[in-house]
Amino acid sequence: MSAGRKRPSRLIDVAVALLLLIADVIILVVAVVLLLAVGVGRAHTSGTPVLMWFVIWGGPAVAAAGAVVHARLRMPVTAVVQGLFTLACTVLAIAWTRVLLS
Repeated sequence: MSAGRKRPSRLIDVAVALLLLIADVIILVVAVVLLLAVGVGRAHTSGTPVLMWFVIWGGPAVAAAGAVVHARLRMPVTAVVQGLFTLACTVLAIAWTRVLLS
């Protein structure tokens, strides 16, 4: 182990994980509400803008990058929380895709 790469304390890891967990829950609740609103009120149109696909699938990509960064920072609790958030974002992205393609 190099001297410049010390691991953050467990307390900092847990504190960051809790803060990110709260933020992640808020993001997921808003995404589910939007999914329900779009799913219920969506008029069948001919296509979906490319930007919308980037937003839908960009969420899981950014969440995965965050999980990798926290793992590289050797913050295991935060990395697990972000990994679970990535999984939830992927499930929501699949649901969004199904709604938009139906």
